[in-house]
Formats: sequence, structure tokens, C-alpha cells
Amino acid sequence: MEPTSEPAVSNGDGKPKQQSPKPTQAPDASPARQPNANPRPARAPFDGNVVFVGKKEPMSYVLTLVGRFNAGASSLELKARGRTISKAVDVTQILKNRFMPDLRIGNVLLATEQVENEDGSKSRVSSMTVTLSK
Repeated sequence: MEPTSEPAVSNGDGKPKQQSPKPTQAPDASPARQPNANPRPARAPFDGNVVFVGKKEPMSYVLTLVGRFNAGASSLELKARGRTISKAVDVTQILKNRFMPDLRIGNVLLATEQVENEDGSKSRVSSMTVTLSK
């Protein structure tokens, strides 16, 4: 039997205990998270009264709004930019006509935001914020 660098461990009955082999890592794998080549842009802090309309289906946003109203919110803001403005209008109308007939559509704010593109140039994008309350 070859000598080992680790002492034999007994399990109490005088017999040496079988040691499990130590897990090995691939040479290029690192336990620390490696930086992403395309990090996400920084987001604004989360505000529980704001729902941003994006790429999902309209019913996803409708159900989010219904859930937040049912959780006790009395007023919510629905925000959209560019092409998603028409989807935000659809979400508002579905919410009012199918789920919450007593919904009040408050202030509708239309604006233009300046956004920096990937190449560093700046573009103007239309935005809309709709205040909803029950």
C-alpha cells in the first residue's frame, strides 16, 4: 500500500473510512462570476407603482396591473416608449373594458426622451405615461 499525504480517517469501528474523491474544476472555470461582454445598462431604482411596457404580450401587463391593484395599490403608472406606446394603450383598454370597469384613467403624459444608441449617437424617442387609479 502506498503512503498517502492525508491521514486515514476511522468511522469508529477501527476500519479506515473510504474518502470520496475531491471534486475538480475545469482549468478555465472560475468560481467567481466572470464579467459579461455586454453588460446591461443601469436601470432606475424599482418603483412599485410603475409598470414599464416592453416586449411581452399585453395580457402579461394587464395581469401585473390587476395583481398590484388587488394587492392594495390605489394608483399605478403605466409607462411606454417608442413602438410600445400602442401596446400600452391596448393594455389600458383591456384592463378597463374586461377586468376593471370602474378604473379611472387619469393623467396621460406625452413626452420625448433622448436616448443614447450603442454607437454613441443620440436619438429622440416618444414616451407616454398613463396614471391609472381605482
